[in-house]
Amino acid sequence: MTDRSRRDVIVAAAALAAGVAATGSSAATSMSASKASFPPVVHHVFFWLKNPDSEEDLAKLLAGLRTLAGIDTVRGIHIGVPADTEQRGVVDGSYSASEILFFDDVAGQDAYQVHPIHKQFIAACEHLWQRVVVYDVKAVAP
Repeated sequence: MTDRSRRDVIVAAAALAAGVAATGSSAATSMSASKASFPPVVHHVFFWLKNPDSEEDLAKLLAGLRTLAGIDTVRGIHIGVPADTEQRGVVDGSYSASEILFFDDVAGQDAYQVHPIHKQFIAACEHLWQRVVVYDVKAVAP
C-alpha cells in the first residue's frame, strides 16, 4: 500500500469515527443536540512516543491530552490508544495514542492552535514523542 493510499484510509477512518462519535456516543463528544449531525471540522492527531514501552510516558501524554478539553472552542474530544482489532494491511496500529477534537469551524481550530492550554500541553509533553501526524478534516454533506 502506498503512503498516499494509507493516508486516504486514515483520513476516511477519522471522518467515519467523527461521524459515529457525533451521532451516537456521548462519551466521545459533548456536542449539543442542536448542532449538525456531524462536526464541521475534525482535528485528528497521532502520537508516537520516544519510549513506546513506557507506561509512565503514555500516562503523561494522555493526562496532557485531557487538558485540551478545557479549550473553549473544542466541542468534543476523543482520546485513545490502538485497539486490539484484527491486523489487516490497511490498519496502522504503530502509534502510541491519538486525539480527535471537534470544532464548529476552521476559526475555532485556529483559535485552539494558539490557545495557552494547547501551548502548555506542547511545552509539557513534546519531549515524550518522536513523531506526530495530524489530519484536519472538513465535513461534507452526506
